[in-house]
Amino acid sequence: MNHWLIKTEPQVWSWEDQVTKGVTSWDGVRNYQASNNLKAMKIGDLALFYHSGNERQIMGIVEVIKTYYPDPSDPSGRFGMVDVKTVRPFNHPVTLTAVKGDPRLESLALVRQSRLSVMPVDRASWDILITMEKPIN
Repeated sequence: MNHWLIKTEPQVWSWEDQVTKGVTSWDGVRNYQASNNLKAMKIGDLALFYHSGNERQIMGIVEVIKTYYPDPSDPSGRFGMVDVKTVRPFNHPVTLTAVKGDPRLESLALVRQSRLSVMPVDRASWDILITMEKPIN
């Protein structure tokens, strides 16, 4: 299984929208590198659902349930999409500030390529981020 991070503007598609819908197409990607990442996704892969814009925080986890297929909103026919389903919310959203503040995550694409909308997350970073979602008592 591979791990990913997918970004969305919450005013366009929010975690609340995702939870309400349950299953949705992850469409509208028009960057070649992000599109290649969508193409690499497999059924069962997990992705962190990230609110970009003013929020800049990881909200929860979704699972890939349908692999790459053509995006009908792309008139050029060059880009595609995958389908994802809601898995669970984060107990405590993880902010970009917290991610950047952890030196173990300095090689994460979220830190190095902040504009990329679909990116891989290595297993070690995934485990760190999952740990970070739990409030410290």
